[in-house]
Amino acid sequence: MKELDLTVQIGKLKLKNPIMPASGAFGHEMESLFDFNQLGAVVPKSITKYPRGGNATPRVCEVNAGMINSIGIQSKGLPYYLQHTIPAYASYTTPLIASISADSIDEYAEMAEVIGNTEGVSGIELNISCPNLKGDGKAFGMDADISYKLVEKVKGVTDVPVIAKLTPNVTSIQEIARACEDAGADGLNVANTILAMAIDIHTRKPKIGNVLGGISGPAIKPIIVRLIYQVRQVCSIPIIGCGGVMNAEDAIEMILAGATAVQVGTASFINPLAMIEIIDGIKDYMNEYNVNHVTELIGAVDNSSLSAECSI
Repeated sequence: MKELDLTVQIGKLKLKNPIMPASGAFGHEMESLFDFNQLGAVVPKSITKYPRGGNATPRVCEVNAGMINSIGIQSKGLPYYLQHTIPAYASYTTPLIASISADSIDEYAEMAEVIGNTEGVSGIELNISCPNLKGDGKAFGMDADISYKLVEKVKGVTDVPVIAKLTPNVTSIQEIARACEDAGADGLNVANTILAMAIDIHTRKPKIGNVLGGISGPAIKPIIVRLIYQVRQVCSIPIIGCGGVMNAEDAIEMILAGATAVQVGTASFINPLAMIEIIDGIKDYMNEYNVNHVTELIGAVDNSSLSAECSI
């Protein structure tokens, strides 16, 4: 069997393969199940500066072809993250991408300066899909100007690659993506969960304590593939596809749409070995179609046969 090259690049960060966990769907306790060195990167749950208790329960409910969650970024705070979480991954060669969430642009920059200059951290993912508490509850990633200012400020305090995690709950994700790229982002995560709601028809109460939550899982994959494709048309920096990847075929579809790497979330709750199986499945695909380097597949969707009437 020929030797395959699965390496991809996000800024100056080189990954041995394009597969990594989605923040919030992965923890160090999974080390007993598989070797983290097999992953392209590890992305622990988003961290906040101060401890947070999270949202009211119930926080998760199952729906057709997916799940809704509203965890509320439960966090033990920055000092714990620095003293315990980062050192826990020190023995692995796989790079750690720290996902951070904050209540203001200045707080994002403050956290990024500390975490981005901490040994053992190879990149920062900005969770700009969380509410901007100084902007009437509007998520940072819903406003192009705010997104630009946030990314620009963070880029000014750290040299590690910075990835902006975009929200799909906007009219034009391309506008936000361009703003982040113009501000110096090294990559874009497309995308966070889609706002959703479920109701128990017997109690007539919402199934989520916070009423609204984010839906993830296979139900949203076609939407995310579309968003990746649209962002790829207007941005040149790497895209990390995130949302609904359950198997290697899903991951390859996102790569063909324009993703450089892919995050896996809900699938790991169903099958903790999903990421490893996806990596193996990508290798099988590359062998079957005589692909030597996975980068040959990035944005390689063939839409030449589509008529003008079908384009959007």
